[in-house]
Amino acid sequence: MRKRQAKKRPLLPDPKFNDQLVTRFVNNLMWDGKKSVAFKVFYDALDIVETKKQDAEKSSLEIWKDALTNVMPHVEVRSRRVGGATFQIPMQIRPDRKVSMAIKWMILYARKRNEKSMAARLASEILAAAKEEGAAVKKRMDTHKMADANKAFSHFRF
Repeated sequence: MRKRQAKKRPLLPDPKFNDQLVTRFVNNLMWDGKKSVAFKVFYDALDIVETKKQDAEKSSLEIWKDALTNVMPHVEVRSRRVGGATFQIPMQIRPDRKVSMAIKWMILYARKRNEKSMAARLASEILAAAKEEGAAVKKRMDTHKMADANKAFSHFRF
């Protein structure tokens, strides 16, 4: 990089749960700067999770956090050129990148579902991910499979 690395801006915790991770999720969910709409979608989704959940002792926020943990990848493949050939090299993922990938995948696959509202889509994706199923968890499994298949090239790590 030419310039020095940009410093991390502190995120304000969300008003309902006082949690920074919720704000980070909502910031990724938001379209066209409409943050209050994104918060409404997220809170409505958690209300739907609250009504549909099977686990009585867990709150909807805990179920969402479990779902996010289940979607988080641990290894990924990165491309590296070695002597004219490009290899897919499995590498460990930084903790903040794990979280951001999990958030992005969960939102992406929630948007691709076919329920009526975004809140309903997000709620069903959260419930599916909490049970270790759904498209976002499948994406994590595929990423891990890809890394496992390319384990032979891990000695090229940079």
